[in-house]
Amino acid sequence: MLEIKQVGKAFPFGRGRSVEVLRDVSLTLPAAGSVAVTGNSGSGKTTLLNIIGGLMRPDTGAVLWQSRSVYDSPGRWRGETVGFIFQSYCLMPELSVLENVLLPAAFRRQDRRQEALSLLDQVGLADRLTHRPAELSGGEQQRVAIARALINDPALILADEPTGNLDPDTGAVVLNLLLALVAEKNKALILVTHDEEIAKRPDRRLHLVNGKLSES
Repeated sequence: MLEIKQVGKAFPFGRGRSVEVLRDVSLTLPAAGSVAVTGNSGSGKTTLLNIIGGLMRPDTGAVLWQSRSVYDSPGRWRGETVGFIFQSYCLMPELSVLENVLLPAAFRRQDRRQEALSLLDQVGLADRLTHRPAELSGGEQQRVAIARALINDPALILADEPTGNLDPDTGAVVLNLLLALVAEKNKALILVTHDEEIAKRPDRRLHLVNGKLSES
């Protein structure tokens, strides 16, 4: 279970000033389930994901997984428990589809080739293994990113506007695939989006405004 307890974060702004992005943010997410987080641009949605994923530390509060702080070993937390999906895909352009999916496993020195092949088959890209990202459509690149996020069998998926760079039809296909895989594999998902229709799809919907998170 993920517990976010009274998290706060501010960033320097000018001389001696700061902007409070997150204020007293709390959330409990069970080991399997999905939640959408909405909010205007600049409301702190990406900052919240980065804090949960251990990429950034909060100024106040705590993030706990199974009652332990994720900051006790943030590198291990990201490598073993978290899968990231980014709006801009963040694929390595010089690597093939298969190599991109295997990259997180390579950092852990694990052989997950069979898992990668299975995931790419599930996302409909079994015939594109040797292609480079530039040879794929935006929807295909995002499907590669989904497979990459799942390669280490993480318990928690963090998705930052995963359909934001896609047209509506392609975005719907990618979202359906992501939600189906999360449900099938009993993962927890936190999905950040500005799209009201997408926000209706996960189990819960939260809204971030003026630094505070609330049910919507």
